[in-house]
Amino acid sequence: MNSLRQALQEYVDLRRGLGYKMHDEGRLLPRFVSFMEEHRVEHISTRLALEWAQSASVQPAEWARSLCFVRGFARHRSATDSLTEIPPLGLLPYRSKRAKPHLYTDDEIRRLLDAALELPVAWPSTSLRPWVFYGLIGLLSVTGMRLSEALNLKLADVDLEHAVLTIRGAKFGQWRLVPIHPSTCAVLADYIERRGKFFSHPAPTYLFVSRSGTRLDVGRVHRAFYTLSHSTGLRAVGASKGPRLHDFRHQFAVQTLTRWYQSGKDPGREMPLLSNYLGHVCIAGTYWYLSANPELMAQAMARLERRWECHHEWPAQLRCSPGAVLYPAPDAAAPGQRTHDRFVPRHLQDAAAIRA
Repeated sequence: MNSLRQALQEYVDLRRGLGYKMHDEGRLLPRFVSFMEEHRVEHISTRLALEWAQSASVQPAEWARSLCFVRGFARHRSATDSLTEIPPLGLLPYRSKRAKPHLYTDDEIRRLLDAALELPVAWPSTSLRPWVFYGLIGLLSVTGMRLSEALNLKLADVDLEHAVLTIRGAKFGQWRLVPIHPSTCAVLADYIERRGKFFSHPAPTYLFVSRSGTRLDVGRVHRAFYTLSHSTGLRAVGASKGPRLHDFRHQFAVQTLTRWYQSGKDPGREMPLLSNYLGHVCIAGTYWYLSANPELMAQAMARLERRWECHHEWPAQLRCSPGAVLYPAPDAAAPGQRTHDRFVPRHLQDAAAIRA
């Protein structure tokens, strides 16, 4: 029988071969193995797994997460080591809550983009930096891409002639094509031209780059966004929480679903299109946007009511007083097609072509 450390390497390699990135598991599980080696124990036990998970000075949610990583490894190890104990579910039942998404208004997005163009250009910054963040924030707002996907875009992935972006290495190693609007192409073309003038040959590989031409660092992106959030009033001075870059993705999904409801389309039929566009492996991840937004829940309830009124009486268990469960839908008319800084449309286009 191989050692615990050898078994861990086999486990990580196997999971990565199946498409799991194993970033956090690959970082934390070696620490668990070192902990076991310090105790001179060869077989995983529930007691030591709990002791290790709770030894870190972190939030209870992280304890539960660490124990979950050990549980997965223990299941794998038990196939070759009959003395392995698999920590049962429910030992550390604490679960972190999803952050409440911020739904940006057109004015907020416009202020962020205007502020991006006002970023300092003096050393150690550059004259290209404002345009980098202007393009990045704009692209996130109009496509609903994950931040990691946008940062991983290479120049070769941008096909302006056919108005398509190629997303590579997304979750579970998948890739997909993201059609974009012609006006989005115009903004990207302008940025790429500025980028080409700034850098000497050979041109950097990645689309959004630092002053040295390397891939833009995610930490620097978040810090720049916090600065923009403070300067535009979206985040209070000294506040540790506030709007996030990931909320652009949520906003995109919510607006698309809302527009489908308001136009009379069947979101159930259209949902796979949105799920594929966003790169969700499971459509349940897309349905979460419906359940997390009161306006969308009201739209869904109204649609269900219309169907029942046509064919059935409401069952007694589904009747409720107005406002008892659902928030009322806003009275305002459906918003028109919005643009990023008056140039880039924000909405997913209809039908399979999306950008038609």
